[in-house]
Amino acid sequence: MLFQNGHLKVRNLEEKDNYLLTRWLSNPSVLEFYEGRDNPFDLEKVTKVFYNSNDQKFKCIVEFDDNEIGYVQFYQLDDETKTKYGYGDENIYGADQFIGKNEYWNRGIGTLLVTSLVSFLIENKKADRVVMDPQIRNARAIKCYQKCGFKKVRILPKNELHEGIYQDCWLIEYQKRCKASTKGTVGISKVKKEGGV
Repeated sequence: MLFQNGHLKVRNLEEKDNYLLTRWLSNPSVLEFYEGRDNPFDLEKVTKVFYNSNDQKFKCIVEFDDNEIGYVQFYQLDDETKTKYGYGDENIYGADQFIGKNEYWNRGIGTLLVTSLVSFLIENKKADRVVMDPQIRNARAIKCYQKCGFKKVRILPKNELHEGIYQDCWLIEYQKRCKASTKGTVGISKVKKEGGV
């Protein structure tokens, strides 16, 4: 397990999770904002994208009350991406996530996941910033991220091909706060780390 915050646990992706990912990534409700409804995943595609890729992403399963409910990945931004986003020589992590079981939506679990992930990245990966790029039309996700302390930086025009259309996205960021100021910081002390990446 990478970290735990109350009933929420995040652990490394395992081979046995391929069936979970296939189920979640063939659900039109999940695909509406993650990968696209015209892009459902079967077992072969899940294996290729999540298990046989050579990317530098840390891929994880999200559990709540010991039930697997979603997926999160995080990765250190490379120099090319930092330049594209207008950043300099900082330690910046990106993240993507989804709750794959609809019955766990609108219960505050996404907010708990994002705040816990930010805490983990700042404490354990020494991230200066955490960035995401949700589609502008994904109002529910953006509201969640803002609740977690993310700020809108700028629009990334035609940033993501989704269901045959290039979608505009928001570049949003959470910037590590100075130790002297605790207002608006994520509850880092609440995150229980039980294993490293």
